[in-house]
Amino acid sequence: METLEYLSITWRDAFDIALVTFLFYQVMIVIRGTRAVSSIYGLLLLIAVFAFSEYFGFYTLHWILQQFLGSFFLVVVILFQDDIRRGLSNMGARSFFKKVEVADSFLDEIVGAAMNMGKRRVGALIVLEHHVPLGDVVQRGVVIDSAVSKELLVTIFQVKTPLHDGAVILRRGRIAAAGCILPLAVGEQDRPEYGTRHRAGIGITEQTDAVAVVVSEERGDVTVAVNGRLTSNLDRTRLKRVLRNLLGR
Repeated sequence: METLEYLSITWRDAFDIALVTFLFYQVMIVIRGTRAVSSIYGLLLLIAVFAFSEYFGFYTLHWILQQFLGSFFLVVVILFQDDIRRGLSNMGARSFFKKVEVADSFLDEIVGAAMNMGKRRVGALIVLEHHVPLGDVVQRGVVIDSAVSKELLVTIFQVKTPLHDGAVILRRGRIAAAGCILPLAVGEQDRPEYGTRHRAGIGITEQTDAVAVVVSEERGDVTVAVNGRLTSNLDRTRLKRVLRNLLGR
């Protein structure tokens, strides 16, 4: 109690605590549902073993862990480089004060094309740029710079066309490029229901805040990928609602 009598908390201290809490909360949002969570559990286990070895006098183990944890920040950067890059990109590109308006006509063209191709079992991968620019992905494809239309999207993904294997990138309400090569998600090789298109859709949404619409060539299912996760078996109404909610955030 005597210690508490000398404890003085100013408004700066309160603001400092609130700021650190907010930053930790934002970090948890960024890594939630990613592979970084498992790495954090591993680091916490190492810290617990480090404390255990010090308490019980296991000097060799304690020395080894001390050398490893001595470069803690370097270890964190190496382990979480992809998540850190993605988080910084999202923070730098996101507008906190501007609400994005998504035109119904724009969504109708995408939904119509996806449903049409799903019905006819035509595989497709449509990526919608959000806050993080996809200029490097666009440069690796064939630049189109055209208005979005159901007919054009369906034509691009026809099996006999040269661009049907890659992804179509939509940015600022237009078709920016087609035939784009995307990074594949790791760790999905053992799931037979996920083909190359699904892995590419997951991969681009793991690294950016883009939204990917995937049409399965085998089953005709329409799936949306965001933040490395898939929402499957979407009908016309649900697909439009999901896209509006994701793009309007």
